[in-house]
Amino acid sequence: MVTRPRRTRSAARTAEPLSPHPVELAGLLHELTARLLSADSFTQALERLAVFAAGGVPGAVRCSIVLIGEGGPLTHTGYGLPGAAVDEIQYAAGTTGPGLESARTRSMVTAPDLATDARWPELAEAAATEGIHAVVAIPLDLPRAEVGALTLYFDTPNAPGADHLLTAMALANQSELLLDELRRRDARSAGAAVDRAIGVIIAQRGCGVQEAYDILRDTAQRLGLDRHAVADRLIAVAARNA
Repeated sequence: MVTRPRRTRSAARTAEPLSPHPVELAGLLHELTARLLSADSFTQALERLAVFAAGGVPGAVRCSIVLIGEGGPLTHTGYGLPGAAVDEIQYAAGTTGPGLESARTRSMVTAPDLATDARWPELAEAAATEGIHAVVAIPLDLPRAEVGALTLYFDTPNAPGADHLLTAMALANQSELLLDELRRRDARSAGAAVDRAIGVIIAQRGCGVQEAYDILRDTAQRLGLDRHAVADRLIAVAARNA
């Protein structure tokens, strides 16, 4: 009788794959795509992404997303209570932290233990209080004049492992494509709303196209609103009065 040698724990660990199973990863990306593309707005898509990434990467206790546009205030959303105070400090000032560094350098930023990381001493106390240790921030590059980062917080040092990091990177890369598509969708919708509003102004005032555009622009400036917001209001009023 031939006795098979026992496989030691170290051998078992060596045999474990260092990357997520392709089928599992494909399913995860498919679900992410469905959730984001079915969102009613870009803001809702960001919120869904934060929830999904926090639950989709093992060990993560919070996902934080920041986007920085040209000349405008940063956009931030997050999911998960541990790490919320770290985000509040980082994004309130808008000057320092792993998420902002990743967004501005367009490179991945890691912190094996944020509570002792000398790069961001202003975040250390909040990280220690909330039990946050490891952080990984992955850049998000949206072609429509926005850069950002998807940041994951972990309550254990030196996380995530190589396999979970690959999962996080795959989610971030897929999110870039999806968020850019949602931005294009919003732009098309906004353009259609402006065109409809111009038609309403022409019908109401009997003016030409250029004059209608001038009226919409002047109204937006007077109200301190974006012209797309004014267009939506004009369309809504016209629909009620129809």
